[in-house]
Amino acid sequence: MNEHLFRQLVTIRRQLHQHPELGFEEFKTTALVQDHLLDLDIPFETIAVTGVIATLSKGKGGPVVVLRADMDALPVVEDTGLPFSSAHERVMHACGHDIHTTMLLGAAYVLKEQDFNGTVKLVFQPSEEGTARSPEKGKSGGQMIIESGKLNDAKAALGLHVHPLLPVGVLGYRNGEALANVSNFFIHINGKGGHAGSLEHVTDPVLIGSQLIVAAQSIISHTATIEPAVLAVTNIAIKGEPSHNVIPNGVLLQGSLRALNIDTYNRIVEKLRALIRGMEISYSCSIELEFTAYYPSLLNDAGMHQALAPAQEQVFGREKIQEVSGQLIAEDFSFYSRLMPSQFYFLGAQHNGNTDFFLHHPKVIFNEDCIKLGVPFLVNGAMDMIRHFS
Repeated sequence: MNEHLFRQLVTIRRQLHQHPELGFEEFKTTALVQDHLLDLDIPFETIAVTGVIATLSKGKGGPVVVLRADMDALPVVEDTGLPFSSAHERVMHACGHDIHTTMLLGAAYVLKEQDFNGTVKLVFQPSEEGTARSPEKGKSGGQMIIESGKLNDAKAALGLHVHPLLPVGVLGYRNGEALANVSNFFIHINGKGGHAGSLEHVTDPVLIGSQLIVAAQSIISHTATIEPAVLAVTNIAIKGEPSHNVIPNGVLLQGSLRALNIDTYNRIVEKLRALIRGMEISYSCSIELEFTAYYPSLLNDAGMHQALAPAQEQVFGREKIQEVSGQLIAEDFSFYSRLMPSQFYFLGAQHNGNTDFFLHHPKVIFNEDCIKLGVPFLVNGAMDMIRHFS
């Protein structure tokens, strides 16, 4: 990638960083992407509210492959001090999706000039970070795009994610289940409120909630003894106004369930449901468990990793390809990986020796030099996939 294109991409990235948008609200981001695709004369269509699928075909026939980037930002107050910090209060590109979008645009510029026989679908995806504003309840942008059928003809998919603690020049990978099965949940505990001094007349949902939290933690220790898993209650709220001498009618628990292995995840869900049924009987109350979103584990295909070896070595060098551990974070590229052979890599983007600030932190800064590696890897990776399936 030449220096002129790199400087152009840095300008694009900083514009995106300064004007972040939340999931399914990426209207200005989408407009910017579409303007560049129009300049390149690459046809595209909109999907999933603000998503874009561009189709670059060359030659006759040939396989279809997918390159994907996410576009949404997070509800985070930026604290980086960058001259191009977010101009929007409480919205920040704290996960590097501005760089992902920029790199895929860069790949479009380079691929436009390449010779190959096949089709590259460039997917600019909305709302990877969650489902809060989804027009289809509980579904992220990635799930909506996969369920649309627009990628059913694709043979394989490739995605990149910047990693702020991994040095620039390093490519991290893990085959198999690389990122976790993740769901958000609400537990509604419906008791019987009343005077704090008349316990025989009440069913205390605060007590029940406390018992449930402790008991739920024991599920992990008995179910996921060797597989990474977390069941975290992240918020507790009573129904009604709090008072020292009033036991409320209900309590709401909010949290996240994460497990790297999909079978382990399913067993934890079964045991959590069984625990809740038992507590309903023990305390004569009703408890409702509601899952509001679910991302399956991201499944990296070892065969695709091998097929992409030429791109890995040409861009990074064999010694810079590092195997990393599985992580209990969610990524809706998992829906792509469950439809077709896929690989999702971590791209080193460490800035000035940062060792403290990871993804989603208000102080996280990404090294823009990673773009110089990410773009050619996406380009070479697309061509490797086309050759592999030809």
